Amino acid sequence: MVDQNNSVGIQIRNLYKIFGPTPERFLEDVKGGMTKDELRDTHGHVLGLRDINLDIKPGGIQVVMGLSGSGKSTLIRHINRLIDPTAGEVLVGNEDVVQMNETQLRAFRRAQTAMVFQKFALMPHYTVLQNTEFGLEIKGVSRKKRHTESMRWIERVGLGGYEGSYPNQLSGGMQQRVGLARALANDAPILLMDEAFSALDPLIRTDMQSVLLDLQQELGKTIVFITHDLDEALRLGDQVAILRDGQLIQQGTAQQIVLKPADDYISSFVRDVNRGRVIRCKTLMTPGEGVDGPTVDASLVIEEAARIMSAEGKETANVVNSKGKLMGIITMSDIIGAMVPPQEDAISVI
Repeated sequence: MVDQNNSVGIQIRNLYKIFGPTPERFLEDVKGGMTKDELRDTHGHVLGLRDINLDIKPGGIQVVMGLSGSGKSTLIRHINRLIDPTAGEVLVGNEDVVQMNETQLRAFRRAQTAMVFQKFALMPHYTVLQNTEFGLEIKGVSRKKRHTESMRWIERVGLGGYEGSYPNQLSGGMQQRVGLARALANDAPILLMDEAFSALDPLIRTDMQSVLLDLQQELGKTIVFITHDLDEALRLGDQVAILRDGQLIQQGTAQQIVLKPADDYISSFVRDVNRGRVIRCKTLMTPGEGVDGPTVDASLVIEEAARIMSAEGKETANVVNSKGKLMGIITMSDIIGAMVPPQEDAISVI
């Protein structure tokens, strides 16, 4: 079983995926540098993933993002082995999912992972309650217990009173809440979310992001979240990994991605990002004694800090850690200066 105390929740090692009739035949060529175009045009095979190495810590949200065709959905489907790799390892705790037999894999999927899809994947002839109960029913949970658990999660995602409704009676955002409730009712430690909010209108999408973040504060699941939207990635991700053409280009915190892009490709992604919603007070603070001003948490983004300072008419704020200990100070001029990308980024990412 999965060791929840393991320092790394999921480890992906040297993962390759080549789509085609004889993928193993071209594996060494791809390892040797054969391009995606050459593999497709000359040999009729498609490169899905090339040498992916990714450590996903337990209890956090790992966002994987990239443009269409980058390999992000292919990657997430390797975690519960909906897709078999051409080569590589997917380690959950001390178990390699790639080496599991059918019985082990079925048990792993039922007990250790739950998935939320972009298209909701609800059964139209089932009510909200029946859809939410479905995974528990498959696992053989008693009717009374699955009813109790499902109703708890229906309430938690804000659908209390709709348990007797059918999917076609719900909005898109409500349907996705059902999908989330179903996944959470399964009580799996790993939650896989493949473009889960991409089909939603912007306001509903933002609302669902807030629901997920609130639930994560309580539950501490290991969440792998796929998106093509940078703002969503930066808002949700404790860590963000960016793929291009099946390769991992950069992984890091939102701050590291925005402030220290690995190459021009990443720079083009983050050029128009609102830095005030990404940079945190601990990055800009300077040593200093307490001042006559508001107190802000070191993990607070600087846009929020500026709002607090403006509300109190102060130019300087005290920065404290989670225990309330003074760490330094931050000024409004520092915040304003950091909102605009400098010609040569000199901000040290903490």
